Amino acid sequence: MARPLPPPALNPAPLAPGLYVVATPIGNLRDITLRALDVLAAADLVLAEDTRVTGKLLSAFGLAARLERYDEHAAARTRPKALAALAQGARVALVSDAGTPLISDPGYRLVREAAGAGHAVIPIPGASALIAGLSAAGLPTDRVLFAGFPPPRSAARRRAFEELAGIRATLVFFEGGSRLAASLADMAAVFGDREAVVCRELTKLHETIVRGPLGALAADPQFARPKGELVVLVAAGRETAASAADAEAALVEALSRLKPAAAAAEVARALGLPRRELYRRALALKR
Repeated sequence: MARPLPPPALNPAPLAPGLYVVATPIGNLRDITLRALDVLAAADLVLAEDTRVTGKLLSAFGLAARLERYDEHAAARTRPKALAALAQGARVALVSDAGTPLISDPGYRLVREAAGAGHAVIPIPGASALIAGLSAAGLPTDRVLFAGFPPPRSAARRRAFEELAGIRATLVFFEGGSRLAASLADMAAVFGDREAVVCRELTKLHETIVRGPLGALAADPQFARPKGELVVLVAAGRETAASAADAEAALVEALSRLKPAAAAAEVARALGLPRRELYRRALALKR
């Protein structure tokens, strides 16, 4: 039986009015910060992506709060209420189901409108699957591009990956378990066999971090249909971009065997260059 969580030592100082963007644990409840507990305990209104999930979090720490649903379906209805409360000097907290709000979660319109109306917007930092994945992946972090969730369909997903292929940065994606294997296969087709890392169940009992080439990860049976959401990190392409002459020579050779679209895709994967530009050049060369 799990040990009960200790009661929080709350800060008795009054909480100033404003919108508080509060990070919550991504798995392990002990990752909550003391400052987050202070805000959630004192807030006049807590906007939650799922009130049931947030209710369980509050209950675990012996807290109670007025909860309002704030997700992509309820946002248009709830946002005016929250802005009206802020206008009256209320302390409003925004949380998502897990992690830091606005990181592939709803909330940016509320933050923008609250700031535009002159209300204070106060970040309460804490857990984030994005940062947790980066910290454990072992990939360079001096340049990082967070791309969120890839499109659900393969054709659109590959187009999205092709737009990112030439970027010299570690790429970070969120992905659902039901689409992970297909997404990894599309990554391997577009990015080639770059080094990658899949993070599953971060901070939870069955936390798993697997490193390897994209092709091997795509074929790994443990990623066929895992549960939950995962973080996928992909190493940047080669450090030095291919010259125009290199690209032209590669296209000419590829066009001797392939149609323009296939030739452009092959060269894009090989040289880490944008496929669309290569496709336009391939059509010109073919003509």
